[in-house]
Parts: sequence; C-alpha cells; structure tokens
Amino acid sequence: MSTSLQTTTEIRPFQVDIPEEKLAELRHRIVAARLPSGELVADRSQGVQLATIQELARYWESDYDWRKAEAKLNALPQFTTQIDGVEIHFIHVKSGNENALPLIMTHGWPGSVIELLETIGPLTDPTAHGGNAEDAFDLVLPSLPGYGFSGEPREVGWDPGRTARAWAELMRRLGYTRYVAQGGDLGAIVTDVMGRQAPEGLLGIHMNLLVTTLGAATPPPGDSKEEREALEAIKTFTTSGFGYFLEQSTRPQTIGYALLDSPVALAAWLLDHDTDSYEKISHAFLDGEPSGHLTRDQIVDNITLYWLTGTGASAARAYWEIGRAQALAAGQPPPEVSLPVGFTTFPGEIFQAPRSWVEKSYPNLTYFNKVERGGHFAAWEEPELFSSEVRAAFRSLR
Repeated sequence: MSTSLQTTTEIRPFQVDIPEEKLAELRHRIVAARLPSGELVADRSQGVQLATIQELARYWESDYDWRKAEAKLNALPQFTTQIDGVEIHFIHVKSGNENALPLIMTHGWPGSVIELLETIGPLTDPTAHGGNAEDAFDLVLPSLPGYGFSGEPREVGWDPGRTARAWAELMRRLGYTRYVAQGGDLGAIVTDVMGRQAPEGLLGIHMNLLVTTLGAATPPPGDSKEEREALEAIKTFTTSGFGYFLEQSTRPQTIGYALLDSPVALAAWLLDHDTDSYEKISHAFLDGEPSGHLTRDQIVDNITLYWLTGTGASAARAYWEIGRAQALAAGQPPPEVSLPVGFTTFPGEIFQAPRSWVEKSYPNLTYFNKVERGGHFAAWEEPELFSSEVRAAFRSLR
C-alpha cells in the first residue's frame, strides 16, 4: 500500500458534462427493468416496497431532468486534485467574510456531495439565512474515494484513516492552516478518525452519528430510560435494517454487479437504509409529501450521480475497508480524541445518542444539543437547522 500523499499538488477546475447518450441509455434501462412481484407484507420488513420503486422509476424515466442537477453543480466552484494516487473531486466555496473559518464536511453512504449542497448558502453566507456574519465558513466538500466524481481506488487500504490523512493533505494544499471538520454516517467515521489523528491545523470536529457506539463490541450502559431506548433502537437496526451493511462489508463485489447493471436495482439498494429516511423518501414519491429537502428530485439527483459515475461497487467497498481496518486493529485501542468535539442528536437518526454516551466516547465534548427535526441525512433533510448546529458547535473555536 502506498504511504505517500505527495503525488502531484496540482488543483484543476472541474465541470460536469454528461453525454446525452448516457442519459438516453439510462432511460432505456429503467424502462427495460424486470421487477419482482409485490412484497407479501404490508410494511418494509421484506425490503423496498414495489409501489415505491414503480413510482420512482416512472418519475425517473418520464419527468426527471438531470441537466438541472448538472447546472446546480456547475454553478459551484469544483476541482480535482490527486492525493495518494487517487483523483479527489471537491467543491470549494469561499465565504465573502474574510474571517471565515475553513470547514471540511464529509458525506456518507448512500449519499454524496448532493446531500450537502443545500448547506452551502447557510454556512458560507449566514447573514442571508438568519445567522451572524462572524459564523461564516469557507466550505470544502470532497467526494469520498470511489464516490461520485472522485477516482476509484485501485488497491486495498483506502480505509477511513487513509481518507482522513488525505483530507488533511487537501486542506493543507488549499492553504488552510487552521480548520474544523464535520461528518455524518461514513463521514462521521472519517471525521472521528481525523480527530484521533489530530493533524496540524485541525481545531475541532462535529458529528451527528455516534460511530463509537454503533457496532461496538461492548454495548454502552443502559441505566437511564434514554439509554435503554437508544439500545433498543440499535437492536432494531442491527436485526432488521442491517442487510446493506452486512453485504457491503463482506461481499461488496457481489452486489456491485447489480448496482452497475440495473439503475432500478441501484435505486432500491440506495433506498434500503434506515426506516426513518426510507419512509420519508417513500412518502415523497407516493404522496408528494417530502420531508424537508428530501424531495423526489433531490433523491433522484443522488441516485443518478451514482449511476452516471458507475460508483455503486466502489462506494460499497468502503464498508469492506472499514471491516478490514477494524480486523487489523483488533485489540489495539484507538487514540483518544483530545480536540474539542461537538455533537448534535437528530430525532430520526438510527438511534438518538444520549449525552452520557457521547461524553464517554469524547471526554472533551464542548457542544451537545438535541434538536426536534431531522434524521440520518440531517444536512440533506434540514439544511438550515443542520447549519445552525454546525455554527453553534464551532463558535467557541473561532
């Protein structure tokens, strides 16, 4: 495995330009999809429901316009740069405030930079969104290796630790000597590791998923009602909503064939995450009632990005890399996070992390809050609320 982060430091402008024939092929594949018969239950316990997929496919083929998403992306400053042998795509939006604090935010799976786009305005220009000018950020939104317009790793070893080092190099390459980091889902794992690596210039981190607890070998305490409810939510997830995680962490190549061959299979796979987000997305398609910014277009933008970049399999491998890294580190406790840590609990998350658990994982917890709206894709669903939490979490570090 390569250990050098210094291949070339060139940063190149990037624009999205998908050929029309790729979009025509996509529509053809959607129409040609063979669907299973309907599930034999009245809920999602057998998986993504047929009615949801039928309406998503109809909308995707007939009404959806990728060019709108392409234009939205191309209206933003996008770049690529090679780090440790992989081409990294990122969006870099500078604030008009000269004292803005640089912030690198990492998306998750089954998301992409698409899930973070609506936070750009509130974070870079807070005064236009009910905030204060002194809370502005310069924003860096990279696409994880193997996701979106970033390159696909050609060797094993791109675990969260390697990505965290690449992000530190990216911030250094952009000239930032002091910055903060944020993440949810897989992005929370990368951000957690950045906090443990504590690269020069990193001032603190903020997360909205407690990755130290989900999948922990030893369950956290369940002394309070809040802790018992969180343990029950984790049990529900790991017994009835864990299929994608198990498959991607053990056999990403196997599911990859379907994800690269059928856009409808890809859509179903990306929808089959936590119950809260699935039900909200399903309502957006079947009832025309989106939850916040989880609209039909936003969802299909994200799925189409996976399809057009052919990254279903390479994105899935990130889970395999996490499992491999955990196996290699078995018996070796990770370094403590000594940097300031902020954390926000959203009510629709896989589990609502109690403050007691967060403090146990991060003794230097400097900000904690429970909010009333939002779920696993908090930045996507509730970008204004999410952005206000990020501003509050890092306010003391400016």
